[in-house]
Amino acid sequence: MSGEREEVLRGTTMEVYRFLLKSRKPVGAREVQRALNLSSPSLATYHLSKLEETGLLKKESDGFIVNKVILEDSIRIKRFLIPRFLFYSFFAILALAFELTLFRPSVITGQYFFFVAVTFVCALIFCFETSRKWAKGGL
Repeated sequence: MSGEREEVLRGTTMEVYRFLLKSRKPVGAREVQRALNLSSPSLATYHLSKLEETGLLKKESDGFIVNKVILEDSIRIKRFLIPRFLFYSFFAILALAFELTLFRPSVITGQYFFFVAVTFVCALIFCFETSRKWAKGGL
């Protein structure tokens, strides 16, 4: 079932799911169409139906609501979906700042340089992964 969800959560269907995750109330097809600039309400209904078939959405009298929250590599804070790598990036950058300022020895050794280089590479990787996740728009 999770493999099926991964196949469904792509492209416009992913955008529809993210929109419903951010919404606090039941949402109809026309509202999805307007919010995501889809060509017609029937296209929004198609994507909503795909999500309902996989069990991610539930249809109520007012519209669709999220039935299951899947936050792959993301953390939900109120209406925001934040990539988990953002927190790792902040930590790595903070660790690098401490290494370069507070923990700086009077004589720079190869060991100090190695640890600073490793922290710098980790910070770069986490920043890259964060930007990639945000650009991709994935959960």
